Amino acid sequence: MIGIGLMSGTSLDGVDAALVEITETPQLHVRLLNFTCLAYPEEMKNRIKAVCSKQKIDIQQISQLNKDLGDYFLQVCQQILAATPQIKTIDFIASHGQILWHETQNPTKAHTLQMGEVAQMAYTLNTTVVSDFRVMDVAAGGLGAPLIPFSERLLFQKADKVRLLQNIGGIGNVTYLPMKGSQQSIFGFDTGPGNMLIDEAMRHFYQLDLDDQGKYAKQGKLADDLFEFLCRHPYLSKNIPKSTGREEFGKPYFDKLLAIFPQVSANDFIYTLTKYTAYTIYLHYQREIFPLVEDKQCIEIILAGGGAYNLTLVSELQHYFPDIPIYTQEDLGFSSEAKEAIGFALMGYYTLQRRANNIPAVTGAKNPVILGKITPKPRQ
Repeated sequence: MIGIGLMSGTSLDGVDAALVEITETPQLHVRLLNFTCLAYPEEMKNRIKAVCSKQKIDIQQISQLNKDLGDYFLQVCQQILAATPQIKTIDFIASHGQILWHETQNPTKAHTLQMGEVAQMAYTLNTTVVSDFRVMDVAAGGLGAPLIPFSERLLFQKADKVRLLQNIGGIGNVTYLPMKGSQQSIFGFDTGPGNMLIDEAMRHFYQLDLDDQGKYAKQGKLADDLFEFLCRHPYLSKNIPKSTGREEFGKPYFDKLLAIFPQVSANDFIYTLTKYTAYTIYLHYQREIFPLVEDKQCIEIILAGGGAYNLTLVSELQHYFPDIPIYTQEDLGFSSEAKEAIGFALMGYYTLQRRANNIPAVTGAKNPVILGKITPKPRQ
């Protein structure tokens, strides 16, 4: 089957699209045919942030945003297909949607909302669309996140290595992959902020969307009081499974930090937030993962997401893990940028095969379930 996986995360940098071919003969094989990212216009990004930050909005604005996001997802699909003219038709699209709210602190009242109407995609491209993956896991008592460990197990598990797949998007999340054949379970969780706070600082101080290669952080030094305050964030002490997002580490939290620490210079602020992202990863590994591994020599850390290109952040991680090799997806022949979009293409494929595609040990769901809502191909 040939499909497109779409992913738009908490970083709001744009919509990732991976065009893939998936075969089982009988081993599963996923071939990346093309990848693109279509950046959000500033106006649309601001509208998404307005919803996420609890600003007063009306139902018309939400309905319009849902429609406009869906049109934008269609645009990125058309873009990747135009760039891959040898592909004439696709079998499906798997769309994560744009996450607007994800609240799971109280399991009995958990709720999650992703937007981006898929009907226009289905109609215009005359194909099946799978969407809204998180809600079924939440219905099954899970957190609805992280979901990417499902595809990571299929693509990255090895017989002789313990692999820690660390994604650093807006939020950081890790998947623990024990060796194949091990009695240990795969699990994963959000480690805390990835690029989210760093990006907010870059927008505030320099009107830039990100710290390219960590150049600004490299010029700063640690602001001890700020770092100690960050380390007291209650998310760090929560038990796993757990997930977080913009509601805990978004602009309102960054604005709070600015108000408390106005004396911290721009680059010191950015460096401290960068080191904090690395520290949250280190803290969670020390507490939740390393006690499970008898031989630390077999551990590999594999980075993905935009944070994999932040050289100062990677350097901080190497400082925290001096004896563990740290790779990027590119080092293994994959793509750091395309990883999550490929993951959702795989999840959509499994949905269409009527096969469970969550990992209860990761999300806390009561049992394996089939995630995703199917919008059928509208015309024969």
